[in-house]
Amino acid sequence: MKIWVDADACPNQPLAVPRSAFISSRTVAQGFDVADSAIIGWAEPGDLVVTADIPLAAAVVDKGVTAINPRGELYTTENVRQQLSMRDFMAELRGAGVQTGGPPAFDQRDRQAFANQLDRLLARVTS
Repeated sequence: MKIWVDADACPNQPLAVPRSAFISSRTVAQGFDVADSAIIGWAEPGDLVVTADIPLAAAVVDKGVTAINPRGELYTTENVRQQLSMRDFMAELRGAGVQTGGPPAFDQRDRQAFANQLDRLLARVTS
């Protein structure tokens, strides 16, 4: 299993990559959705993608890749399409000038929910 972390899923923090034979960083060219396209290409069934980007999550889930967001929510074939539709609807509202606000601030509960979900997924792989 490879774990792919979309840099957008690391809010406001530099990506410090620990020295390890098991951890590496990949850099892609700048451009709209270049990193997302790369992750979609690299990820394979059995891998895990961590992303807050719903279109990226939808694309990898369609490939049979497991995806979770930084708040620990597991994207599934059942919920990712609904989330994508809601995202598009909210974008339309914002485009029409409606103030929609944003997600709540990332907090300790979110961190814990992510850690718990990651533990569950890793336990499934190792058993």
